[in-house]
Amino acid sequence: MAKGKEQSGKRTRNIFNSASTEPFKLSRSKLELFKKCERCFYLDRRLGVGQPPGFPFNLNSAVDHLLKKEFDVHRAKKSPHPLMAAYGIDAVPFDHPEINRWRENFVGVQYHHGPSNFLVTGAVDDVWIGSDGKLIVVDYKATSKDSEVNLDAEWQDGYKRQMEIYQWLLRGNGFNVSDTGYFVYANGRRDKEAFDGKLEFNVKIIPYKGSGDWVEAALLAARYCLENDFPPKAAVDCEYCAYRKAAWEAEERKN
Repeated sequence: MAKGKEQSGKRTRNIFNSASTEPFKLSRSKLELFKKCERCFYLDRRLGVGQPPGFPFNLNSAVDHLLKKEFDVHRAKKSPHPLMAAYGIDAVPFDHPEINRWRENFVGVQYHHGPSNFLVTGAVDDVWIGSDGKLIVVDYKATSKDSEVNLDAEWQDGYKRQMEIYQWLLRGNGFNVSDTGYFVYANGRRDKEAFDGKLEFNVKIIPYKGSGDWVEAALLAARYCLENDFPPKAAVDCEYCAYRKAAWEAEERKN
């Protein structure tokens, strides 16, 4: 159950207060919400009314957990994972005292962005280190489709921004970070003759060259949004705002 005033559907924790001088904690996912719909972002962080939670993707979480355990074996040995060798990636999993905190939800990698006074956070899936000493951001993804997995869909732009935020956060902490990160994409096979109590995956590594040039402007715009006394307009393609508007209009007609 969500924390705060659950029965009223309104949250009371981590609400933006423009009069406060303390850094305001802003997660990577909330900045992504701002990019998708500024009105939903304002309602969430300023007024405490968040979008309804989605269903948990337990199978995806299981794949994520098992991949982390698998790469952690090589992290302890300081050896490359066979997938790295297969894709010609000259790197090993990064062994750092903070790696578990960096991967912990609601903790993650943190960086205080002075101009916006946001404490920006993001929980990475993994970090590798190349032979050149640069850190490599790695994100695990899982799906099940007949076609080859890629990053071509418009909705996957959020995946790309996710990686770019992680790169930006690590750079903010003083690390030398490669522009190229990797998506370790597990695709559940549908071509098997029977289930037999197990789901098999094809695992593919997809490189992505990120750029965090947009992050600074987005943080400043998000700060400006929260400091306004009135919520901004809804994004034209926001299904949540469209639902709220349609529901309100239907109630008005009935009354």
